[in-house]
Amino acid sequence: MSAAFEDAAESWPVVSTHDQLSGWLLTVRTDKVRMPDNHYAERSVVTHPGAVAVLALDDDQRVLMIRQYRHPVGRLLWEIPAGLRDADGESPLQTAQRELLEETGYRASEWHTLVDYFTSPGFTTERLRIFLARGLEQADDPGHEREHEEKFLVTGWLALTEAVGLVLAGKLHNGPAIIGILAGYAASSDGFSGLRPATAQET
Repeated sequence: MSAAFEDAAESWPVVSTHDQLSGWLLTVRTDKVRMPDNHYAERSVVTHPGAVAVLALDDDQRVLMIRQYRHPVGRLLWEIPAGLRDADGESPLQTAQRELLEETGYRASEWHTLVDYFTSPGFTTERLRIFLARGLEQADDPGHEREHEEKFLVTGWLALTEAVGLVLAGKLHNGPAIIGILAGYAASSDGFSGLRPATAQET
């Protein structure tokens, strides 16, 4: 693995900033940034608390999927369980465990970090960690009553190899699901032995 191709932290100077919009989840601001050649560029930034997602696999290498209505794109999307990192004092792993239980009614005994990524770094601070969850067991009581669109969630099982085919055929469109499925398939080639622990530090 070549260190030359690892992402690195960098921060160009911000000479001015002002908020355009502030809501319960997102803030939109405009930064004036000084570039290395001393020219300036304005960049709009959407701040976001981040999220987690869970690729949950059973012993038969089937993915636990959820179908959810997504109003902005006007579609019912097959996704993997996911949720915002907006609970104070909750680690990413704890958020993932809670979301898996609330959205599917399952718990998992084995957790690993699968992928870390920025969802759209050209304009938003949102970062997402996808976990691999195995050793699944259905809970007696998920301890959560679904609200809003979540009331209409549908769950289903899909073979990992079939899920990869649907991604490549353009039949699945949810970003975390696509990345999680492809990364999970790649990781399965060596029995998931190269994955980081679930508590791995984000860099």
